[in-house]
Amino acid sequence: MDTFLGRENETMKVTRITTPAEIPVPAVRRISERQLHDEINYHRAEKLTKKMLEKGLITADECDKILAETRRIFVPVLAEIL
Repeated sequence: MDTFLGRENETMKVTRITTPAEIPVPAVRRISERQLHDEINYHRAEKLTKKMLEKGLITADECDKILAETRRIFVPVLAEIL
């Protein structure tokens, strides 16, 4: 009597996979040169604003307002992903 994991005389079917399963690839999102420059300027402005806050040159409220205005002006594309 054949026993495998408590199953007696059970027939099993084996399927051989010959091709790898397709991995979904996200759609490519291209950005224009203008968007790239805006992205760079956004990150520069954000970094500068945060340094000003750290040094006490602006308040947290002012920092928030500046960052909101910076997002409105430059509309960062990559920041959405992060």
